This record gives sequence, C-alpha cells and structure tokens, in this order.
Amino acid sequence: MSGKTVPSAILLLVIGNALALVSDIIIKLQDADAPIFQFILVRTLCVLVILSPLMRQIDRQQLLRGWRIHLLRAHISIFGIACMVVALKSLPLATANAVFYAAPLLVMLLGLLFFGERLTAPSLTAVLSGFIGIVVILRPVNVDWGALSAVGVAFTLALGVLLVRKLPSGQSTVHSLVLVHVLMVPTLVLLALIEGAPWKTEILLSGVGSAFFILCYQVTVLKAYRWVAANQVTSAEYTGLIWALLGGWVFFGEQPDLFFILGSLLIVVPLLWLGLRERRPRRRASITSAESQPSSI
Repeated sequence: MSGKTVPSAILLLVIGNALALVSDIIIKLQDADAPIFQFILVRTLCVLVILSPLMRQIDRQQLLRGWRIHLLRAHISIFGIACMVVALKSLPLATANAVFYAAPLLVMLLGLLFFGERLTAPSLTAVLSGFIGIVVILRPVNVDWGALSAVGVAFTLALGVLLVRKLPSGQSTVHSLVLVHVLMVPTLVLLALIEGAPWKTEILLSGVGSAFFILCYQVTVLKAYRWVAANQVTSAEYTGLIWALLGGWVFFGEQPDLFFILGSLLIVVPLLWLGLRERRPRRRASITSAESQPSSI
C-alpha cells in the first residue's frame, strides 16, 4: 500500500485505543461487588447482538469448522476477561494497561516454547526487559490478586494471538468472532448460576457499553492493518498507555509514580526498537507475532 495511507492508519489506531480505554473505564466504574460472570455473560450476548447484522458473512455449510480451536479460544477468553475485570478494579488504570502490554513479549516467549520459533538476541533482550518492567511496575512486595490477574490477562492475550494461526484458512473474521462468543455462552451461563448473584440492571448497561467500544476498537485495528504493513504503524498502539494515564487521572484521580514510568519504558521501548528494526531494508524479520499489540479482550 502507498505510504500516504500510513498517517490515516496511525490515526485509526490512536482513536481505536482511546475507544478500548472507554471499555476499561466502564468496567472499572462498576461496583466492587458487581458479579463478574454475570457481566461477562451480558457482554458476550451484547457482542452477538451487535454482530447479528453481519451474520450473512458466516459460512453456514461449514458452520462448526475448526470448532475445537474456537472452543479453546472461547474458554481462554472467559478466563482473560475475568482476569481483566479483577485487574481493572484492583489496580490503577494505567498500571493494569502497562502490564497488558507485556502480551507481545509473551507471544515471542510462547512462540519459542510451543512453536519452536527462533528468538534472536534483540527479541530475547526485549523479553527480559519486559519482564523486568513488569516486576518494577508491580513490585513483588505489592503483588496481590489484582497484579496476578493483570499478568493473567497478558498471558491470555498472547495465547489468543498464537491460536489465531490455527484458525481455519478462509474463515471470515465475523464467522470466527460469532463462533467463539456462541461457544462462550454455555460455560458463562453455568458460571453465572454458580456465582448466584442477584440480577443487577446496571450490569446490562456496562455490558452493552463495554461490548460496543471493544468491537469499535477491533474494527479500527482490522482496517488499519489492512491499509498498511503492521510494522509501519504498530508503535501507534502504544498510545493506549497515554490514554490510560489520562483516563486514570481524569476519572479516578490516579497519578503515576516513578516505578510505573520506569517499568513502562522497560516494556514499551524494546518493542518499539524491534518495530524500527523491522522497517529497515534488507533486514530479515526477527519476530512474526510480537509486532501487533493484542486487542482488548
């Protein structure tokens, strides 16, 4: 694609990350005792309703093609969203998002462990720096369920990226999204029943809002990466951390400390460095999946 589309793609990613943050804010504004699985169930059903006008893109003749991998992704998503809710409620908005950004580093590490992918010296440096960054941000003395949940989100995002490679070829994005969310519903119904929380009307409002804004984010990402090569615009994804800082300050009065700033730099700077290396001519790519920040669950 022409380089003229790069600014437009970057603008889309900047807007998309702002929209994703709105979903995070909606989740964080929920009551501390809001039922987690009831929320995830409502959000999942809302996603299916929003996608319903696009159902014609589903291949009905091969409706359940690849259902095993979709079933695995569905349950990873349930775990990831549950971790995300706990992390966002427990940690400052920017802190949780900074840890989420470790997902590309985990993609590299898990790609090495499960797919035998080559991990070059620059990639290894980025992974080690990123993990040090996580430790600096969370600080071992402050590790609690919120911190562990944020790390859990990063792991599920990384697994989701890796499992995309196993999806059936030629299957539309809408087909994949619908199938994953449909397969989430039975387990979520069971978990919501076990949770046993009384129905809360505000859960419907937060579920609709979160589903809408996260789907808007996914649309912007899809369009941006179709316009230009990923390594030309990936750095724009990290504006999400700036949005998280602003959102935490405006809505929750949060202010980052020195540990957050240092840890964030240790996570993001090596990834940006790898992205710049990818742009250089005659450079062989050192990684394949770590160039795209994962979409919010």
